[in-house]
Amino acid sequence: MRHVQDQPQPNPRGFVAVCDRPNGRALNTLHDHPKTRQVEQGGFLLFLALVSLALLAIVLPFLQPMLWAALAAILFQPLYRWFLAKRPLKTTQAALASMLVILFAVVLPALWIGSAVIDEAAGLFLAFQDGQIDVAMYFERVFGALPANIQSSLDSAGFGDLGDIQERAQTFIQASLGIIAAQALVIGGSVVGFVLSFGIALYVGFFLLRDGRTIGEAILASMPMDRIIADRLALRFLTIVRATIKGSVVVGLVQGALGAITFWIVGIPSVLLLGVIMAIASLLPAVGPAIVWAPAAIYLLATGAVWQGVVVIISGVAIIGMADNVLRPILVGRDTGIPDWLVLVTTLGGIASMGLSGIVVGPLVCGLFLAAWGIFAEQREGGN
Repeated sequence: MRHVQDQPQPNPRGFVAVCDRPNGRALNTLHDHPKTRQVEQGGFLLFLALVSLALLAIVLPFLQPMLWAALAAILFQPLYRWFLAKRPLKTTQAALASMLVILFAVVLPALWIGSAVIDEAAGLFLAFQDGQIDVAMYFERVFGALPANIQSSLDSAGFGDLGDIQERAQTFIQASLGIIAAQALVIGGSVVGFVLSFGIALYVGFFLLRDGRTIGEAILASMPMDRIIADRLALRFLTIVRATIKGSVVVGLVQGALGAITFWIVGIPSVLLLGVIMAIASLLPAVGPAIVWAPAAIYLLATGAVWQGVVVIISGVAIIGMADNVLRPILVGRDTGIPDWLVLVTTLGGIASMGLSGIVVGPLVCGLFLAAWGIFAEQREGGN
């Protein structure tokens, strides 16, 4: 009679375990088969992708406030570290103090300026609609004040008859002001959504300030790529974010503020609106804010306001123009490595796709694109 141990034992899963591995561990012929494991791994990756897309769809309505919260946490991390050095181990207190500084020094002034700019744009838009502002008349006054040789040159170049140019310019200005004025209706029509987004940005920003490094380390450790490459991309990400915000947004705001002060001194109306337009124009390489203050100076000189025009020119060249050359090296410290023409294209494309957030997202995507392809090229050269 055979011993009980010599009889094959039933497998609860319905299959036989065969000890054919070098270490003697049983190979599960169904679940441990290489092809089965590939299918299981593929199924898990598919589930991971689906649940990630589902989460993205859920948070999509608040993606922009969360993005700005993340950018603020990155930019103001030194402020948080300063408060933490004053109060060691008091991370919550340091993050709360940092958020209070951000709220009163950055957010509330930005909301006040934005509201004032929208009011000015809405007023100008209504003035254009009612015919209170006639762009054609201003063109005629400027053209008539030009010297005779310049007028003849414009005539020979086909710009003597400014009727079509005036009509197009007035249509463009009305459309631009209409877009800005429409934002007042959007914000006013969704006050609850705006307040909710604002609260989410502050709430998320608080936790990202306090736990940002831990979260970043967890993300880098979870990325399906070599850790050295992940660290390089993360460093590139932080460099571009800081350079874009400090080198573009901060410098643009300074130039816009200087332009608004200059226009206020010479008596030009809607100084806040013109200052914001000048801040946006500072993103354009080569011309920058001159695209705003130069036509204003020409108009003042052509209409007899000589000293006002001279003040605008001096301020534009010596103060507004030099602000970029002085502040950018101090604030940025190092180059992003992105060509100017790509900065322009990606910034404008980002604004067209995502609105104000595109000012940062556009160059950021471009920088990561260049960094990723640079790493890929290095790997190929190393492999060869």
